[in-house]
Amino acid sequence: MSEAQAPADFGRVDDDGTVYVRVGDTERSVGQIPDSTPEEALAFYVRRYENLAAEVQLLESRVKAQAMSPEEAKQAIRTAKTNVAEANAVGNLPALTERLEALEGELPAQIEARKAARAEANAAAVAAKEAMVQEAETLAAGEDWRGGVDRFRQLLEEWKQLPRVDRATDNELWHRFSSARTTYTRRRKAHFAQLNTQRDEAKAIKEQIIAEAEPLATSTDWGATSGAFRDLMARWKAAGSARRAEDDALWARFRAIQDQFFNARSEAQNAVEGEQGENLTRKNELVAQAESDLQGVTDVEQAKAIHRDFLAKFSEIGHVPRGAMRDMDARVRRLAEKVAALEAEEWRRTDPEARKRAEDTVALFEGQVSKLRDELAAAEEKGDARKVKDAKKSLETYESWLAQARETLAEFRA
Repeated sequence: MSEAQAPADFGRVDDDGTVYVRVGDTERSVGQIPDSTPEEALAFYVRRYENLAAEVQLLESRVKAQAMSPEEAKQAIRTAKTNVAEANAVGNLPALTERLEALEGELPAQIEARKAARAEANAAAVAAKEAMVQEAETLAAGEDWRGGVDRFRQLLEEWKQLPRVDRATDNELWHRFSSARTTYTRRRKAHFAQLNTQRDEAKAIKEQIIAEAEPLATSTDWGATSGAFRDLMARWKAAGSARRAEDDALWARFRAIQDQFFNARSEAQNAVEGEQGENLTRKNELVAQAESDLQGVTDVEQAKAIHRDFLAKFSEIGHVPRGAMRDMDARVRRLAEKVAALEAEEWRRTDPEARKRAEDTVALFEGQVSKLRDELAAAEEKGDARKVKDAKKSLETYESWLAQARETLAEFRA
């Protein structure tokens, strides 16, 4: 029999109105419709078959689309086969059974595919959890005390979204993840406990610094107090930070104390700088006048008088700005060096011992020149060319030395 045959071809109606369906070489009664024509009765049971066929078709579509698990499909096919076998309907029931059996034959492949998919998903879940465990252990060993909290929270939510894997693996990975999170939490709490202790200590130190700074605010010992404030600032920086709000308030107090002192110092310095600027102008004029007065002076006593007068007037003028002190000191030093050089030259010219040495040197060279002239004359008289040449050369040398010695001696006679 072909499934292409009309469903009605698989049934008949007896004279008493009983409807039969043929299944293979046999037939069985499917029911009776009182007060109806044979055609109506047969059509009723054909509609039942068509509904059953539609259910089989729907089941085929769901199984092929894997809209249900193989286990669910197996149970649904078993139920459908029972329904077909027991159906009170007229149609090609064996064909429906064959379709269901064929559909049942597709389940082993689906079961294997499901196993492979589950294995792949399991491997992916294990890999994802292992990666999360490694990241958690890295976080637990690190010191990201703020970002780490949020990241652990995200990791936990991601963990919950992943499917469970085999119990042993899942338990082992969860134990590692949970231990890492616990370790991080304990270290984080210890860190902030220590940090709070340090902040309390910093607060106490800074309050002490402020207490030491307050008496300095009105000091007018500008140099020493500035140094004291530098020391206090160094201690402030070394103390570390208190809690933000407290640290800001402490700094505002300390800064106000510093401002009071340094503003007063600036005002005092501005007044001093105005006076020192005038002093600088007067000293520059005085140095320029002394430089001019010493120009061309060779008399030591005159130079010393000019220098003494300069120093007396110079010392009466107060301080000059710090930035101008180096140049000013250099100019004053050059004036003193010029006078000192004149004194040294005067001493050299009037030193008796040095004059005697100069006279002895002249006498020595004069005697040697006289001797060489006699030798030259003797050599010329004898016609000894070599001795003449040597005598002339030596004579030139000693005459040169004699001229220099006489110039030195003349300086003592000046």
